Amino acid sequence: MKQIFLMIALAITMSATAQQQPSTGDLYNGMTRKIEYDRMIPPYGIEVSFNKTVHIIFPSSVSYVDLGSSNIIAGKADGSENVIRVKAAVQGFERETNFSVITDDGCFYSFNVKYADEPEKLNVEMKDFIHDGEAVNRPNNSLDIYMKELGSESPKVVNLIMKSIYKSDKREIRHISSKRFGIQLLLKGIYTYNDFLYFHIQTKNTSQVSFDIDFIRIKIVDKKVVKRTAIQEQVIYPVRAHRYNIRIQGKKAERTVFALPKFTIPDGKQLVVELMEKNGGRHQRFTVENKDITRAKVIDDLKVK
Repeated sequence: MKQIFLMIALAITMSATAQQQPSTGDLYNGMTRKIEYDRMIPPYGIEVSFNKTVHIIFPSSVSYVDLGSSNIIAGKADGSENVIRVKAAVQGFERETNFSVITDDGCFYSFNVKYADEPEKLNVEMKDFIHDGEAVNRPNNSLDIYMKELGSESPKVVNLIMKSIYKSDKREIRHISSKRFGIQLLLKGIYTYNDFLYFHIQTKNTSQVSFDIDFIRIKIVDKKVVKRTAIQEQVIYPVRAHRYNIRIQGKKAERTVFALPKFTIPDGKQLVVELMEKNGGRHQRFTVENKDITRAKVIDDLKVK
Protein backbone atom coordinates (compact mmCIF):
# COMPACT_ATOMS: atom_id res chain seq x y z
CA MET A 1 0.00 0.00 0.00
CA LYS A 2 2.83 2.36 0.90
CA GLN A 3 4.41 1.71 -2.50
CA ILE A 4 1.15 2.63 -4.26
CA PHE A 5 0.95 5.94 -2.38
CA LEU A 6 4.56 6.70 -3.34
CA MET A 7 3.81 6.04 -7.02
CA ILE A 8 0.75 8.32 -6.93
CA ALA A 9 2.76 11.08 -5.23
CA LEU A 10 5.52 10.74 -7.83
CA ALA A 11 3.00 10.97 -10.70
CA ILE A 12 1.46 14.12 -9.20
CA THR A 13 4.90 15.69 -8.78
CA MET A 14 5.90 14.89 -12.37
CA SER A 15 2.60 16.31 -13.66
CA ALA A 16 3.06 19.52 -11.68
CA THR A 17 6.65 19.85 -12.92
CA ALA A 18 5.52 19.37 -16.54
CA GLN A 19 2.87 22.05 -16.14
CA GLN A 20 5.42 24.51 -14.77
CA GLN A 21 7.86 24.03 -17.65
CA PRO A 22 7.33 26.26 -20.70
CA SER A 23 5.94 24.55 -23.79
CA THR A 24 8.34 23.90 -26.66
CA GLY A 25 5.45 23.70 -29.10
CA ASP A 26 6.44 20.16 -30.07
CA LEU A 27 4.68 18.02 -27.45
CA TYR A 28 0.90 17.46 -27.51
CA ASN A 29 -1.39 14.80 -26.09
CA GLY A 30 -2.72 12.45 -28.71
CA MET A 31 -1.78 12.06 -32.37
CA THR A 32 -0.65 15.37 -33.90
CA ARG A 33 1.40 16.73 -36.77
CA LYS A 34 3.82 19.55 -36.24
CA ILE A 35 3.05 22.77 -38.14
CA GLU A 36 6.09 23.64 -40.23
CA TYR A 37 7.33 27.20 -40.55
CA ASP A 38 6.42 27.41 -44.23
CA ARG A 39 2.77 27.17 -43.15
CA MET A 40 3.07 29.98 -40.62
CA ILE A 41 1.98 33.54 -41.34
CA PRO A 42 4.77 35.68 -39.86
CA PRO A 43 3.35 38.68 -37.98
CA TYR A 44 4.50 42.26 -38.15
CA GLY A 45 5.72 43.97 -34.99
CA ILE A 46 3.83 47.02 -33.72
CA GLU A 47 4.63 49.23 -30.72
CA VAL A 48 1.76 50.95 -28.90
CA SER A 49 1.57 53.57 -26.19
CA PHE A 50 -0.94 54.73 -23.58
CA ASN A 51 -0.55 58.39 -24.59
CA LYS A 52 -0.31 58.05 -28.39
CA THR A 53 -2.43 56.37 -31.05
CA VAL A 54 -1.01 54.17 -33.82
CA HIS A 55 -2.89 54.19 -37.15
CA ILE A 56 -2.61 51.36 -39.68
CA ILE A 57 -3.84 51.98 -43.22
CA PHE A 58 -4.97 48.95 -45.24
CA PRO A 59 -5.51 48.75 -49.04
CA SER A 60 -9.13 47.62 -48.55
CA SER A 61 -12.01 47.97 -46.09
CA VAL A 62 -11.58 46.17 -42.78
CA SER A 63 -14.24 43.56 -41.99
CA TYR A 64 -12.77 41.82 -38.93
CA VAL A 65 -10.47 42.69 -36.00
CA ASP A 66 -9.53 40.36 -33.14
CA LEU A 67 -7.40 41.41 -30.14
CA GLY A 68 -5.17 39.03 -28.22
CA SER A 69 -5.79 40.63 -24.81
CA SER A 70 -7.50 43.50 -23.02
CA ASN A 71 -4.17 45.33 -22.76
CA ILE A 72 -4.85 46.95 -26.12
CA ILE A 73 -7.84 48.56 -27.81
CA ALA A 74 -8.43 48.87 -31.54
CA GLY A 75 -11.16 49.88 -33.96
CA LYS A 76 -11.90 51.63 -37.23
CA ALA A 77 -11.01 55.29 -37.40
CA ASP A 78 -14.13 57.49 -37.49
CA GLY A 79 -15.34 58.07 -41.04
CA SER A 80 -12.96 55.51 -42.55
CA GLU A 81 -13.35 51.86 -43.49
CA ASN A 82 -9.70 50.95 -44.12
CA VAL A 83 -7.90 52.61 -41.20
CA ILE A 84 -7.44 50.89 -37.81
CA ARG A 85 -6.36 52.81 -34.73
CA VAL A 86 -4.53 50.89 -31.98
CA LYS A 87 -3.69 52.04 -28.47
CA ALA A 88 -2.62 50.61 -25.12
CA ALA A 89 -5.50 50.20 -22.67
CA VAL A 90 -3.11 49.47 -19.80
CA GLN A 91 -0.14 51.76 -19.29
CA GLY A 92 3.21 49.97 -19.35
CA PHE A 93 1.88 46.41 -19.86
CA GLU A 94 4.77 43.93 -19.89
CA ARG A 95 3.59 40.81 -21.72
CA GLU A 96 3.52 40.88 -25.51
CA THR A 97 0.11 40.46 -27.14
CA ASN A 98 -1.22 40.35 -30.70
CA PHE A 99 -4.13 41.21 -33.00
CA SER A 100 -5.37 40.07 -36.40
CA VAL A 101 -7.20 41.85 -39.23
CA ILE A 102 -9.19 40.57 -42.23
CA THR A 103 -10.02 42.93 -45.10
CA ASP A 104 -12.73 42.82 -47.76
CA ASP A 105 -10.25 41.89 -50.48
CA GLY A 106 -9.65 38.58 -48.70
CA CYS A 107 -6.33 39.32 -47.00
CA PHE A 108 -5.32 38.24 -43.51
CA TYR A 109 -2.90 40.39 -41.49
CA SER A 110 -1.18 39.41 -38.24
CA PHE A 111 0.59 41.71 -35.75
CA ASN A 112 2.57 41.18 -32.56
CA VAL A 113 2.21 44.09 -30.12
CA LYS A 114 4.44 45.34 -27.33
CA TYR A 115 4.35 48.46 -25.16
CA ALA A 116 6.63 51.46 -25.76
CA ASP A 117 6.44 54.92 -24.18
CA GLU A 118 7.48 56.40 -27.53
CA PRO A 119 6.47 54.15 -30.45
CA GLU A 120 8.88 54.38 -33.35
CA LYS A 121 6.14 54.15 -36.01
CA LEU A 122 2.84 55.93 -35.38
CA ASN A 123 1.39 55.66 -38.93
CA VAL A 124 1.83 52.47 -40.92
CA GLU A 125 0.71 51.80 -44.51
CA MET A 126 0.12 48.20 -45.57
CA LYS A 127 0.04 48.96 -49.29
CA ASP A 128 2.90 46.52 -49.89
CA PHE A 129 0.37 43.70 -49.46
CA ILE A 130 -1.18 44.51 -52.86
CA HIS A 131 0.00 42.03 -55.48
CA ASP A 132 -0.95 40.88 -58.95
CA GLY A 133 -2.28 37.47 -57.96
CA GLU A 134 0.63 35.48 -59.37
CA ALA A 135 1.83 32.65 -57.17
CA VAL A 136 5.39 33.95 -57.39
CA ASN A 137 4.34 37.40 -56.20
CA ARG A 138 2.28 36.55 -53.15
CA PRO A 139 3.28 37.94 -49.77
CA ASN A 140 3.88 35.14 -47.27
CA ASN A 141 1.59 36.70 -44.67
CA SER A 142 -1.50 36.93 -46.86
CA LEU A 143 -3.98 34.11 -47.45
CA ASP A 144 -7.21 33.78 -49.43
CA ILE A 145 -10.05 34.57 -47.02
CA TYR A 146 -13.55 33.87 -48.34
CA MET A 147 -16.41 36.26 -47.56
CA LYS A 148 -20.02 35.22 -47.00
CA GLU A 149 -21.44 37.61 -49.60
CA LEU A 150 -19.05 36.28 -52.28
CA GLY A 151 -19.79 32.61 -51.69
CA SER A 152 -17.10 30.35 -53.14
CA GLU A 153 -15.48 33.14 -55.17
CA SER A 154 -12.15 34.46 -53.95
CA PRO A 155 -12.26 38.18 -53.01
CA LYS A 156 -8.86 38.53 -54.67
CA VAL A 157 -10.29 37.28 -57.98
CA VAL A 158 -13.24 39.69 -57.78
CA ASN A 159 -10.90 42.57 -56.96
CA LEU A 160 -8.52 41.63 -59.78
CA ILE A 161 -11.35 41.49 -62.34
CA MET A 162 -12.73 44.89 -61.32
CA LYS A 163 -9.29 46.46 -61.56
CA SER A 164 -8.71 44.87 -64.97
CA ILE A 165 -12.04 46.16 -66.35
CA TYR A 166 -11.33 49.64 -65.00
CA LYS A 167 -7.81 49.68 -66.41
CA SER A 168 -8.86 48.56 -69.91
CA ASP A 169 -11.56 51.28 -70.04
CA LYS A 170 -13.31 49.86 -73.10
CA ARG A 171 -16.80 50.85 -74.20
CA GLU A 172 -18.44 47.55 -75.10
CA ILE A 173 -22.00 48.97 -75.00
CA ARG A 174 -23.00 52.13 -76.91
CA HIS A 175 -26.78 52.25 -76.70
CA ILE A 176 -27.42 52.54 -72.94
CA SER A 177 -27.06 55.97 -71.37
CA SER A 178 -28.87 58.93 -69.83
CA LYS A 179 -28.07 62.62 -70.27
CA ARG A 180 -29.81 65.54 -68.54
CA PHE A 181 -28.81 68.87 -67.04
CA GLY A 182 -25.17 68.54 -68.07
CA ILE A 183 -24.79 65.10 -66.44
CA GLN A 184 -24.31 61.90 -68.45
CA LEU A 185 -24.65 58.39 -67.01
CA LEU A 186 -23.66 55.57 -69.33
CA LEU A 187 -23.10 51.84 -69.15
CA LYS A 188 -19.74 51.09 -70.78
CA GLY A 189 -19.87 47.32 -70.46
CA ILE A 190 -21.32 44.23 -68.80
CA TYR A 191 -18.98 41.35 -68.00
CA THR A 192 -19.46 37.94 -66.43
CA TYR A 193 -17.25 35.50 -64.56
CA ASN A 194 -18.49 32.52 -62.55
CA ASP A 195 -21.40 33.67 -60.35
CA PHE A 196 -21.01 37.43 -60.79
CA LEU A 197 -21.81 40.19 -63.25
CA TYR A 198 -19.63 43.29 -63.53
CA PHE A 199 -21.13 46.64 -64.58
CA HIS A 200 -18.71 49.29 -65.84
CA ILE A 201 -20.48 52.65 -65.37
CA GLN A 202 -19.28 56.17 -66.14
CA THR A 203 -20.66 59.46 -64.85
CA LYS A 204 -19.61 62.57 -66.77
CA ASN A 205 -20.21 66.13 -65.57
CA THR A 206 -20.10 68.67 -68.42
CA SER A 207 -21.36 71.50 -66.22
CA GLN A 208 -19.34 73.77 -63.94
CA VAL A 209 -21.24 72.66 -60.81
CA SER A 210 -19.98 69.56 -59.00
CA PHE A 211 -22.32 66.58 -58.83
CA ASP A 212 -22.62 64.90 -55.41
CA ILE A 213 -23.98 61.35 -55.48
CA ASP A 214 -26.61 60.51 -52.88
CA PHE A 215 -26.93 56.86 -53.94
CA ILE A 216 -27.07 54.59 -56.97
CA ARG A 217 -29.85 52.02 -57.14
CA ILE A 218 -30.04 48.95 -59.39
CA LYS A 219 -33.43 47.24 -59.50
CA ILE A 220 -35.65 44.96 -61.59
CA VAL A 221 -39.12 46.44 -62.22
CA ASP A 222 -42.20 45.79 -64.35
CA LYS A 223 -42.08 47.30 -67.83
CA LYS A 224 -45.71 48.31 -67.64
CA VAL A 225 -47.51 49.24 -64.45
CA VAL A 226 -51.30 49.13 -64.49
CA LYS A 227 -52.98 51.95 -62.57
CA ARG A 228 -53.90 51.10 -58.96
CA THR A 229 -51.45 48.19 -59.05
CA ALA A 230 -48.62 48.00 -56.59
CA ILE A 231 -45.18 48.36 -58.18
CA GLN A 232 -43.09 45.23 -57.79
CA GLU A 233 -39.35 45.93 -57.35
CA GLN A 234 -36.36 43.68 -56.79
CA VAL A 235 -33.31 45.63 -55.70
CA ILE A 236 -29.94 44.21 -56.75
CA TYR A 237 -27.24 45.12 -54.23
CA PRO A 238 -23.61 45.27 -55.43
CA VAL A 239 -21.25 43.16 -53.32
CA ARG A 240 -18.18 45.18 -54.33
CA ALA A 241 -17.42 48.51 -56.01
CA HIS A 242 -14.10 49.64 -57.46
CA ARG A 243 -13.32 53.38 -57.57
CA TYR A 244 -16.71 54.54 -56.34
CA ASN A 245 -16.43 58.33 -55.98
CA ILE A 246 -19.34 60.23 -54.48
CA ARG A 247 -18.41 63.57 -56.08
CA ILE A 248 -17.88 64.36 -59.76
CA GLN A 249 -16.24 67.73 -60.14
CA GLY A 250 -17.27 70.13 -62.89
CA LYS A 251 -15.90 69.22 -66.34
CA LYS A 252 -14.75 65.83 -65.00
CA ALA A 253 -15.76 62.18 -65.42
CA GLU A 254 -15.55 59.25 -62.99
CA ARG A 255 -15.87 55.52 -63.61
CA THR A 256 -16.92 52.70 -61.28
CA VAL A 257 -16.98 48.93 -61.67
CA PHE A 258 -19.72 47.19 -59.67
CA ALA A 259 -19.73 43.46 -58.88
CA LEU A 260 -23.26 42.02 -58.64
CA PRO A 261 -24.61 38.52 -58.02
CA LYS A 262 -25.42 36.91 -61.36
CA PHE A 263 -29.06 37.32 -62.47
CA THR A 264 -31.31 37.47 -65.53
CA ILE A 265 -34.40 39.56 -66.13
CA PRO A 266 -37.82 37.80 -66.31
CA ASP A 267 -40.31 38.43 -69.16
CA GLY A 268 -42.20 41.68 -68.79
CA LYS A 269 -39.52 43.24 -66.61
CA GLN A 270 -36.45 45.41 -67.09
CA LEU A 271 -33.41 46.47 -65.13
CA VAL A 272 -33.31 50.11 -64.07
CA VAL A 273 -30.18 51.93 -62.91
CA GLU A 274 -30.83 55.20 -61.07
CA LEU A 275 -28.27 57.79 -59.97
CA MET A 276 -29.60 60.29 -57.46
CA GLU A 277 -28.00 63.65 -56.74
CA LYS A 278 -27.63 64.71 -53.13
CA ASN A 279 -29.49 67.96 -52.40
CA GLY A 280 -30.22 68.35 -56.12
CA GLY A 281 -32.47 67.33 -58.97
CA ARG A 282 -30.09 66.24 -61.74
CA HIS A 283 -31.06 62.59 -61.29
CA GLN A 284 -30.17 60.09 -64.03
CA ARG A 285 -31.86 56.86 -65.09
CA PHE A 286 -31.34 54.23 -67.79
CA THR A 287 -32.79 50.77 -68.47
CA VAL A 288 -31.16 47.47 -69.37
CA GLU A 289 -32.90 44.66 -71.24
CA ASN A 290 -32.44 40.95 -70.66
CA LYS A 291 -30.65 40.59 -74.02
CA ASP A 292 -27.99 43.02 -72.78
CA ILE A 293 -27.40 40.81 -69.73
CA THR A 294 -27.22 37.57 -71.73
CA ARG A 295 -24.70 39.18 -74.10
CA ALA A 296 -22.34 40.02 -71.23
CA LYS A 297 -18.70 39.59 -72.18
CA VAL A 298 -17.08 36.56 -70.57
CA ILE A 299 -13.90 37.35 -68.65
CA ASP A 300 -10.97 35.33 -69.97
CA ASP A 301 -8.70 34.14 -67.15
CA LEU A 302 -5.64 34.57 -69.33
CA LYS A 303 -6.43 38.18 -70.19
CA VAL A 304 -7.06 39.46 -66.68
CA LYS A 305 -4.06 41.58 -65.70
